[in-house]
This record gives sequence, C-alpha cells and structure tokens, in this order.
Amino acid sequence: MSPLAKSHRSEPGLSEPFNLFVNRRELCDAYTELNDPAAQRERFAEQLKDRQLGDDEAMDLDESFIIALEYGLPPTGGLGMGIDRLTMLLTDSQNVKEVILFPAMRSQ
Repeated sequence: MSPLAKSHRSEPGLSEPFNLFVNRRELCDAYTELNDPAAQRERFAEQLKDRQLGDDEAMDLDESFIIALEYGLPPTGGLGMGIDRLTMLLTDSQNVKEVILFPAMRSQ
C-alpha cells in the first residue's frame, strides 16, 4: 500500500507505520521511508505494472528519486494528513463527518 515505506524488520510483506494523535484525535498516518535504491526501483516497477493494468493510484517510476537514494539520501519519513483532519483539530470537531464539505457523503 505504501511503496515508499520501509519493510518491517521481522515480518516480510509488512511495513512499520505510525500515527500522529493530537488531543485524542488521529491527525495523520506516517511511516519510515525506504532508503535502499535497488528495493525502491523494484517497488516502483511493480507500481508501474499496476498502473498499466488500470490502477490509478499506483505510482510512476521516479528515476530522480532513485538517483537521490543512490547518492545517499538520508533516512526520511513520510506522512499523510488530509485537510479534513486539520480542520477537525482547528474547529475542535469530534467526528470527521462534521467537517466534510460534501453533504451527500454524510450519513442520513
């Protein structure tokens, strides 16, 4: 699911994600990024195959990123935080449904 995430140390096929919580609310998902250029190239190649089979969310091969890894990109991390989660924090909302802009998506 996260082609940039570093693999789990002891469980093949898993990664080690973590979550940021502020004021008892989940703000974002995060993970330690993979910094092995050969493994990253393999994952990008798998993603490219998925993209060619119609997966719109699959990533393209990012050659410049792989080159940066080959030069020794320091360990990095990635996180994903949606504007909805940030809005929840700023408005002190208890549920994400309270800040969704699309009323058709709210439960009746």
